[in-house]
Order: sequence, then structure tokens, then C-alpha cells
Amino acid sequence: MEELTYDRAKAVAYAERWALSRNPRYYDFEDIGGDCTNFASQCIYAGAGVMNWTPVTGWYYIDASRRTPSWTGVEYLYRFLVTNGGAGPYARLVGPEDVQPGDIVQLGHENGHFYHSPVVLGVRGGEIYVAAHTYDALWRPLSSYEFERVRFLHIEGVRK
Repeated sequence: MEELTYDRAKAVAYAERWALSRNPRYYDFEDIGGDCTNFASQCIYAGAGVMNWTPVTGWYYIDASRRTPSWTGVEYLYRFLVTNGGAGPYARLVGPEDVQPGDIVQLGHENGHFYHSPVVLGVRGGEIYVAAHTYDALWRPLSSYEFERVRFLHIEGVRK
């Protein structure tokens, strides 16, 4: 399988372009559970350019009814990224000091339920800035969110 570089600049440019609006190519899931992970997947795809077409456990989007759970579900995206040995992007958990633009942050409750997937736009002066859907955000400081748990998914690369 060919290794590709994850284009962080393209992921961030996509996030900046669509954070406060919606790309008509994708369904807006805001009124049926939230659009944050759909938006995060769109940003990752902008930087990766490769989907994983494995039914059920892969990571792809054709339309609202033909997509994998990992495209729109917080926990499913996490599981796909950290276990993916096939095509598409793959990631590992890191600390906040290793976060880079184009990575994903996931916010959770104390009980371990993660519910939000903002996209990292940049790190300045020790502050992580993100973009997100559902509660639309562009260059919002991560420290302005209320959460009990957080995990950082550093996208290491892409396989084709």
C-alpha cells in the first residue's frame, strides 16, 4: 500500500472555508444528532484525499444514507483512525504538546462518553485553536469549551 502525506494545509483551508457555513456536497446532520464529526471528516478528507471503502468499518461518504458510521460518529471516527491498517488516514493518540494543524480533538464527559470533534487550526502561545460545526466555531480557543475529558488524534499519514 502506498504511503501518502497528510496535507495539513488543505485540511485547515477547508476548515476555514466551511466552518461557518455548509458545503452543499455533504448533508448537514445538525438537526439529527450533530454535524461536528461530519465536518471533521470533511476536513480530514480534504487533507487525505483517500477514503476507505470497507463496508461498515471503513471511512467513506457518498451521501447521507450511504456512509460509514465513522464518517459522522465521534466514537466511530476515533476507532477508525486509531486502528486503520488499510486505505485512508490513520492516527494515534498524543498529548496536547504534539497537536498539529489538521488534527482532531475530541471532547468528552467524565464517564468516558465523547461527544464533540473539533478540528485543530493552529497552536499559538500554547493555546490550541479549533474549527467546528454544530456549535459553529472558527479559530475558537479550545480552553473556551467546557469538558471533563479530552483526547487528541494526531493524523500520521494516509494509505492508498
